[in-house]
Amino acid sequence: MTEETYAGEITPQNTWDMLAENPKTQLIDVRTDAEFAYVGSPDLSSLGKEPLQVFWKIFPAMDVNPDFAEQVTRGLGPDADKDTPLLFLCRSGIRSLHAAEAMTSAGWTACYNITGGLEGDKDDGAHRSTVNGWKVDGLPWNQG
Repeated sequence: MTEETYAGEITPQNTWDMLAENPKTQLIDVRTDAEFAYVGSPDLSSLGKEPLQVFWKIFPAMDVNPDFAEQVTRGLGPDADKDTPLLFLCRSGIRSLHAAEAMTSAGWTACYNITGGLEGDKDDGAHRSTVNGWKVDGLPWNQG
């Protein structure tokens, strides 16, 4: 039996539901500035929330952000505790998986990876936002 390296996978719709039901739950968008500006971001305004944006990788070299855990912890603020549900989002669910693992290693107990991310997997024509993910599920988002 292998040890879990994070709390698990969560669908975009389950993410929305969890954000709506639990005021402590936080969405953490780990994409780059360029992605925030040009691709768009989840719109949580109807829930009275905003995503916390902390890069997992630093553009353009795409090296892992060595201060990621500290920046997330600081961004969550003093009221967050290690049991706060943290839901990690990227473009397709790869970087966010690594971010969830990193925060679990840093002692946070409820770190989830959002499957499909914001834009989802590529379709047969190598395009995103057609197969799965936040946008395909019809959840609110806004353009940079």
